[in-house]
Amino acid sequence: MFRDRKDAAEQLGIALEKYRKSNPLVLGIPRGGAETAFYVAKHLNAQMSVVVTRKLGYPSEPEFAFGAVAEDGSLYLSDHASTNLSKAEIDGVIESQKTEIRRRIQLLRGGAALPYLKGRTVIVVDDGIATGSTLFATIKLCKNKGAEKIIVAAPIAGEDMFDRLFRLVDEVIILETPPFYRAVSQGYADFKNLTDEEALGFMKKWKIEHPDS
Repeated sequence: MFRDRKDAAEQLGIALEKYRKSNPLVLGIPRGGAETAFYVAKHLNAQMSVVVTRKLGYPSEPEFAFGAVAEDGSLYLSDHASTNLSKAEIDGVIESQKTEIRRRIQLLRGGAALPYLKGRTVIVVDDGIATGSTLFATIKLCKNKGAEKIIVAAPIAGEDMFDRLFRLVDEVIILETPPFYRAVSQGYADFKNLTDEEALGFMKKWKIEHPDS
């Protein structure tokens, strides 16, 4: 079990050590992934940013995802999405989340574009993986933008997630895969949802410490 996100991210950074010399870009999926990316990038002395990807929740149960959309429009839909929802319902949720994506890009990156991904090693990190929806959409974004190598890294995920991700990317690094996995929080002694302001705090701190990145 990890003490908190900082502890988990620092351990993740050690596990990613071999990528230090490849000038990687570390992309966190906010909110929790912003803190994870901060400490991973700090350990690797790498460039860091956040990629804004939003899960698509059922209209009746917004916390239950049927897919995700990334900031470039890359879309992941679960196998059951089209059987449970009409096209109009799916499109409505997508448009709503695109609006939220624009807001978060403005908030977290000041409206700036993502760093250049083409031909680079990109390490996508989060504080843990539940359904994987946001990761699947983010992986599509990285491929669309021409990343040469894509690594997915997280402190904790379910046992089945490794195989699903490994078919899509060059390497998957997950530190803990509990046999009875239910939620990301079970891997942490201290775990709370980050607010927009806390996620923004890590971005501001990074800019202060790395003004040229």
